[in-house]
Amino acid sequence: MPHWLQLMLESLPTLLWAALIFTVPLTLLSFALGLIAGLVTALIRLFGPKPLVALARFYIWIFRGTPLLVQLFLIFYGLPSVGILLDAFPAALIGFTLNIGAYSSEIIRAVIGSVPKGQWEASYSIGMTWSQAMRRTILPQAGRVAVPPLSNTFISLVKDTSLAAAITVPEMFQAAQRIVATTYEPLILYVEAAALYLAMSSVLSALQARLEVRLNRYGGFLEANA
Repeated sequence: MPHWLQLMLESLPTLLWAALIFTVPLTLLSFALGLIAGLVTALIRLFGPKPLVALARFYIWIFRGTPLLVQLFLIFYGLPSVGILLDAFPAALIGFTLNIGAYSSEIIRAVIGSVPKGQWEASYSIGMTWSQAMRRTILPQAGRVAVPPLSNTFISLVKDTSLAAAITVPEMFQAAQRIVATTYEPLILYVEAAALYLAMSSVLSALQARLEVRLNRYGGFLEANA
């Protein structure tokens, strides 16, 4: 067996374990919490009072205008200077959540704004309140449109979690770095890590494509019966 293949096979369980224990949970938690933050921020931008709108815009401006790696460094290495000490995983979770929240808020705001005004009027005409119209009419339609851009954001997040290695989170990329430090084979190990990220992204892309087809069929059915 070639040396490079043997090294890959020996290191694969370690990399997969790191992905299962750290990369996957960090991705799922960050995306879920980021979506909640994004939805709240988008609703504030669309319907909130001016002071909160200004605050939401400031939040989006900061987190979309600065590099994610810098944000992680500020949270993990910078906050201890003012007495806020966080472990690596919570610091990464906060950083990714705030970053995803800023980007997803603009997606959600755009898709909610794309729903025709007549949908609001139709909801109000049958006695729905604002919250009922939002929950039963607007968000379901906006959600179908939001799936492709939000799916792309999720796939990007899977790859971006490798940045957590810079703040000592022992996720998959840092696991590869640790093996490199003992084997002195950076090319082989980093190619293997890249292949694993590529495999995860490919699976998610395939799932995204299937979901989009399902939603398009459902949307076409609704439009045909409207």
